[in-house]
Amino acid sequence: MNSAEAKGAIEASFRKQVQKDPKVKNAYLLVYSEKAGVNIKIAEGSTGDVPAHPDQPNYVASVGKLFTSVLVATLFEKGLLSFDDSITKYLDTGLLEGLHVHKGKEYTRDIQIRNLLNHTSGLDDNFLPLVDELIADPAMNISLRETVIWAKNNLKAQFPPGEKFRYSDTNYQLLGLIVENITGEPFHKTLRRVVFEPLEMKYSFMLHNSEPIQQPVHPTAHFYINGVKMNDYQGYGGIDYSGGGVVAPTGDLLKFMKALVNHQIVSRETLEIMKNDKVNFAPFAPGIHYGYGIWQFVTVPIIMPRKFNCWGVAGINGAFLFYHPVLDAYLVGCFNDSSYMKKSLRFMLNQLVNRLWKAA
Repeated sequence: MNSAEAKGAIEASFRKQVQKDPKVKNAYLLVYSEKAGVNIKIAEGSTGDVPAHPDQPNYVASVGKLFTSVLVATLFEKGLLSFDDSITKYLDTGLLEGLHVHKGKEYTRDIQIRNLLNHTSGLDDNFLPLVDELIADPAMNISLRETVIWAKNNLKAQFPPGEKFRYSDTNYQLLGLIVENITGEPFHKTLRRVVFEPLEMKYSFMLHNSEPIQQPVHPTAHFYINGVKMNDYQGYGGIDYSGGGVVAPTGDLLKFMKALVNHQIVSRETLEIMKNDKVNFAPFAPGIHYGYGIWQFVTVPIIMPRKFNCWGVAGINGAFLFYHPVLDAYLVGCFNDSSYMKKSLRFMLNQLVNRLWKAA
């Protein structure tokens, strides 16, 4: 398969995937690989009456966790925190008291920053329960701190810190508070100052919390969770703040990923720590590991072939942002529907990586 054939096949499979599925209202894809000779930036579907455009900003859900982990890594490189520090060094007693109680014993002081980053804290996930409350009460408004307090009052710790993996937005909300306490400014301002401005991500912002450097020409794409369009729920900006509140077009996401891969945001050594302090991503399949906001597809005979080895991050709405080292390929996309959390990754591997592999 040559480059032109791979490009045509990828575009056709993407459009077919969107057109055949009534749940997907709009979707976006960027594939960039000099090695395979493929450069694609396309969109399909519509946002209301507006046809989808490749430059539309997309809410990227938990893809935003990689932005949060990168901010934490920049503080690590400045000597302002250590990944092994207890969270009690950076957060107040009123917030932390009773945060992690398991079988009658409190483990809060045993939670290290690294446990938040790779989801081994044992704290349960407050994301979907809070989304359900928001849908039931659209006037609901909640701050970053209040999301953690809600988790403390309504959820139970699942295991002592460091014992297992459990994906939890509560972890990344705590990281957001740690970033704020160290920098002395709101999380979204730090993100703009440290990432968006230096990388000229002009059209990126945080949902309901900040404005882009330059107003996009095109409206933010609609995104759906369990069939509900979530864009206009103001309270959602608090629920998924440092856990994944980033909104960005695929072109801006490419800038971010290129900078991360080429050690322009954090050093090679720090990035290796972020990738290598990892655990098995238990809810999915063998061959997926999770580091500091980083998913990694690793070789498992038959189940996960070597050609699929890549790393990046994905979100509940079918957003994905990955880098394939062998192909030197950047894979960016979003299907904007929660039914695509797993489907988007299968599409990425089977429709994108497979074809790029043949073209390279």
